[in-house]
Amino acid sequence: MKTDILHEPSSEAAAARSSLPSLGGLLRRPETGSFLGLAAVFVFFTVYGGSNFASATGAASWLNVAASLGIVAIPMGLLMIAGELDISIGSLIPAGSLTIAIISGHFHASILVGIAAALALGVVVGFINGLIVVRTAVPSFIVTLGTMFAVAGLTLGLTVILTGTTSVAIKAPPEAKFLLGQFIGGAFQVTIFWWIAAAVFFGFILHYSRYGNWIFAMGGDKVSARNAGIPTERMTILLFMCSGISAAFVGLSQAILYNSAQVSAGQSYIFNAIISVVVGGVLLTGGYGSVFGIVLGTLTFAIVNQGIYYTGFDANWASLIIGILLLLAVLMNNTFRKLALAYSPAREKTLR
Repeated sequence: MKTDILHEPSSEAAAARSSLPSLGGLLRRPETGSFLGLAAVFVFFTVYGGSNFASATGAASWLNVAASLGIVAIPMGLLMIAGELDISIGSLIPAGSLTIAIISGHFHASILVGIAAALALGVVVGFINGLIVVRTAVPSFIVTLGTMFAVAGLTLGLTVILTGTTSVAIKAPPEAKFLLGQFIGGAFQVTIFWWIAAAVFFGFILHYSRYGNWIFAMGGDKVSARNAGIPTERMTILLFMCSGISAAFVGLSQAILYNSAQVSAGQSYIFNAIISVVVGGVLLTGGYGSVFGIVLGTLTFAIVNQGIYYTGFDANWASLIIGILLLLAVLMNNTFRKLALAYSPAREKTLR
């Protein structure tokens, strides 16, 4: 009886300790490195950027960049986790902008028709990308590179034929402006809330549904995933469609926000999204990553991209800093992964 009384508290304490996150568990999280990177970058620019960087206006400058980029980066990250890549977003963003601008601006059709047409374009291009990838087994980089140039050419040619110019104006009604293209408080874009919604939605899909398990399995070994009964072809097509519709959404929201659309906009999103995803802890080889990490990576990129203008540094060095950031992020992510794989909870248990 006495022995039982002595052992009961220790067993409860052990159970309590086991419920706490272990060091190995924290190291295994894809967002651990990106969180540390974000904290370091934020502190750096807070110190050297002065009070303007941490002000509401300063926060709005990098949050607005992060929001538009993040809506594209999250589905891009899911594709990369599944072992694929979509660079056609660089042409889909201006294509989405010009679709709604031509239909609802140039031809004065309903804004709902323009929105539906722009989103439908993203779905169709995404479907084509996914279908070609699964039917031909050609690397997705090559497939989406081809569709990027094809969409860019169609966008430029049709825009000039239909409007006679490469820049089309659009005046959205107040309802559309309120939902997709207004500045809250005079500084924060409403797309920030759409970014949060996208992060919650895709975060649930990736981490709390069977589809997320399928995505990770596809990135680990697509052949084994197919043999296990996972519909890899259908999932690949769906992921490309999500990437396409997200890019088109960003394009149409920018057209409504700035009251115009241009053919040349959108190319910078390709590598900016890839950088954000990699900084967020997603492996280029697939099978590893998280939505929260992608959000942190997007914030890190946006802070570096905008924060340099609040310092006394020459803004021409921004690209160099972003390149170094990418290399450091890759090295940090690999280091944390190796630590996670090398970590053994046995020693921790013996210490308990």
